[in-house]
Amino acid sequence: MIAVVTVLLAFPLGYLLRSHLAANVAYAIAYLWAFTFQSLYLTLSWVDGDVSAFPKDAFPLSYGIVASAIFGVGFGLVAVGHWVRARRTAGAAV
Repeated sequence: MIAVVTVLLAFPLGYLLRSHLAANVAYAIAYLWAFTFQSLYLTLSWVDGDVSAFPKDAFPLSYGIVASAIFGVGFGLVAVGHWVRARRTAGAAV
């Protein structure tokens, strides 16, 4: 779910919002909303006995690393969207 939110929203937010800060905040809110529901869904499955997402007797460090990497990639996509918009508007002004 967090990967889908990142792919669908990060670049368009960077492109459509004029303020880079506003685009980052909007992406962070959308990501954290999706992260909360994804974590809740996986935790409920884990409580029911499904250990495919989290190991049975270990701290799920890999889940945190992957989620953080996706979060960082999203901020990169926001920056790329902002950069593309700046290049297009600078080219149109010339």
